Amino acid sequence: MKWYNVGKIVNTHGIRGEIRVISQTDFPEDRYEVGAKLGIFAPGEKRPTTVIIKTARKHKNFILLSFEGYPNINDVEKFKGSMLKVNENFLEELEEDEFYYHEIVGCDVFDENGNEIGKIKEIFETGANDVWTVTGIDGKEHYLPVIFEVIKEVDVENKRVTIELMEGLLS
Repeated sequence: MKWYNVGKIVNTHGIRGEIRVISQTDFPEDRYEVGAKLGIFAPGEKRPTTVIIKTARKHKNFILLSFEGYPNINDVEKFKGSMLKVNENFLEELEEDEFYYHEIVGCDVFDENGNEIGKIKEIFETGANDVWTVTGIDGKEHYLPVIFEVIKEVDVENKRVTIELMEGLLS
């Protein structure tokens, strides 16, 4: 059974068992829906603690969650630094040209001439569009805005992304 990242628990919030999550999903309304089941993977653990979302709300750049059966801060303190994951059975079919984060992370990036740029390390959201962090073949980090002018082709089966190298993009 495979599990896929949907967020990272960075801290607790208040005393009523809420946790702060940095979301790592394009589908927060589905993943953090009341009643949804998620797995919490503590650092180094192979088996998850399965939880059911009791409450969910957005707060600044975080998602605040509480879980059934974890009513106070002492119950959730141990989850700090853990990853929230969704089971593969809860993934839905996507539209054409839509991808899950786990399909994008790890893809090799090439320009339109076939020159290797690097590998996609992570994805983060901005107000306007997602941004892909690429570790370049030179070891430097580059940031690619996920817009049609830049991203030309995504081939998740071959883990390959082709981009148009716009001026100043890799500076």
